[in-house]
Amino acid sequence: MSPTPIILFASLLVVVHAGYVPDACMNCICDVETNCRMPDPLCHMDGGSPSCGPFQLKRAYWLDARLKGGDLMNDWQKCAASWTCSRQCVDGYMERYAVRSRLGHNPTCEDFSRIHNGGPNGFKMAATLAYWERVKKCLVGGPGLYQAEQHQNNHTKLG
Repeated sequence: MSPTPIILFASLLVVVHAGYVPDACMNCICDVETNCRMPDPLCHMDGGSPSCGPFQLKRAYWLDARLKGGDLMNDWQKCAASWTCSRQCVDGYMERYAVRSRLGHNPTCEDFSRIHNGGPNGFKMAATLAYWERVKKCLVGGPGLYQAEQHQNNHTKLG
């Protein structure tokens, strides 16, 4: 029996392109926001305006993100309800605000996290440091660690 030749088709190779925000950072921002779950209901009031989807996107954030991220489904809440569009929205926002020319250095996950939490200048606001600590804890321990610790702390306080 002769060996069957193995034929590789280069056209079938798929190149995975990560977004502007590295996957680990994106996943941990999502984890801190909603335990990376699609909320039900999709939106809730936060700081006087609705925040929607797994990244808790606000309409103003979505509008800013469109300047770099494309049309983003032409609808803020539809985008927030889509995993793909939500990630594209975060990428677009960061491509606009988490850039070397604004930060004075190449953006890091700390910059992405603090800008996501505090807006365009969140990277230099003391108020976003606690949020960054939560994201950093996820980066070190993996998604779900922050929520597991919060659950344990709440259980301990109640028990």
